[in-house]
Amino acid sequence: MAGHFSRRLQTLPPPATIEMARRARALRAEGQEIISLALGEPDFATPPAVVEAAHQAALNGQTKYPPVDGTPALKAAVARKFGRENNLIYQPSEIMVSNGGKQVIFNAFLATLNEGDEVVVPVPYWVSYPLIASMFGAVPVYARCHEEDGFRLKAAELSRVMTSRTRWVVLNFPNNPTGAVCSRQDMEEIAEVLRRYPDVWILSDEIYEHLVFDGMQSYSIAAVAPDLKERVVTLNGVSKAYAMTGWRVGFAGGPQALIAAMSAVQGNATSGVCAIAQAAAAAALDGPADLVQHMAKTYSRRRTMVVEALRQIPGVTCAMPEGAFYAYPGIAGCLGRKTAAGRLLETDRDFAIALLEEAHVATVPGSAFGLAPYLRLSCATSEVILEDACSRIREFVKNCH
Repeated sequence: MAGHFSRRLQTLPPPATIEMARRARALRAEGQEIISLALGEPDFATPPAVVEAAHQAALNGQTKYPPVDGTPALKAAVARKFGRENNLIYQPSEIMVSNGGKQVIFNAFLATLNEGDEVVVPVPYWVSYPLIASMFGAVPVYARCHEEDGFRLKAAELSRVMTSRTRWVVLNFPNNPTGAVCSRQDMEEIAEVLRRYPDVWILSDEIYEHLVFDGMQSYSIAAVAPDLKERVVTLNGVSKAYAMTGWRVGFAGGPQALIAAMSAVQGNATSGVCAIAQAAAAAALDGPADLVQHMAKTYSRRRTMVVEALRQIPGVTCAMPEGAFYAYPGIAGCLGRKTAAGRLLETDRDFAIALLEEAHVATVPGSAFGLAPYLRLSCATSEVILEDACSRIREFVKNCH
């Protein structure tokens, strides 16, 4: 093949979530009955009123190039959402709309990072944070979150990994993959550490903010510590809470100069988000809250069922998630054994692949999120399917020796 490829791609692995979903699809294409718990995608339909808003937008001619940073209507809806739900006031020039939340991260990192800069990422992490940072020559630095702390980020651990080279600190609570939720006190203590580093940007990924359980509450660092707001990018979107993953609409609020730089990046990459999808997102944000509350209650019930079932399996531990729609069981007690088909389980990746190929349940190994030996299971599917999946996992482990 003629030509050369970028050196960046040589060390850029595919996201493990997508890789396991690909393996599951391949087995399903061969006729296998696969239960896939690999992707974090709601099984609910997009609310009908949201779909109708998109339909009307198309009929009304909203089919032209949109503004790079978002339509005025959606930016106004985002501003109302931030004020109403997060006690954060952002002007239109401090808001931008992107092709999903991932592009917000891409824009922010490309606009600010130089070779050798450090990006602090709590572990376990969503796979894209360190991958995107590495693409731009930055160095991911990991702050360990422990199962015994409910996988919450502790200020002492954050302080331990901060250096003069730190340029970003990522906060993702409620967390993917663990479902951890930081309390207000946690956030206040984290803010105390960040005050000692005035040149550090803060990315607060709050995409799961509405999916919290057991009376827990999600806290925005920019609201808890208003003095840090001029350094915070508050990221959110409509994919998880409104079951709109395929609409590809994310958004962010942040300091005007940084938002302008991020918009410049986007203007030279994808330009603006589909105007019809933006109309749908505005309808979702301004719509009734009862649909989101119903989804959250459903996820809470599913989470409890899955965690209780996993805890009954010898060799498996599982913290009770306080948010999002994942379970993150530890499988250290299952390693060093052989499956019924004779495979040696040395790592959580071995376990995940064997579970998929022998029991036909797709999960994601915890090593993909920076902390092994664990698995991430999505609870965003029906209780009948989840019961079947847990039963298959129990039988798989039972037959290991």
